[in-house]
Amino acid sequence: MGRAEVLQGVRRMRFEALLARHESGELSQSEAGEMLGISRAFAYELVARGELPVIKLGRRRLVPKAGLLALVGQSEPEATSHLDQG
Repeated sequence: MGRAEVLQGVRRMRFEALLARHESGELSQSEAGEMLGISRAFAYELVARGELPVIKLGRRRLVPKAGLLALVGQSEPEATSHLDQG
């Protein structure tokens, strides 16, 4: 197993852990960046460019889980079935 495959596996594990932890369906921009394996700054840049959807709640900006899954090309049923498989 190469380094790239290991890193991809680690990112996927982090993604799944965060997804499971946030059943409310909304994540902070930093958490969304962590799930995507990108920096916090790049996550904010994606929001500014309109490529990462957010919901504004006062001063907070939350990334809806459905928007995050759409960005990675996965529907919510696919994501939850993947988590159920273990």
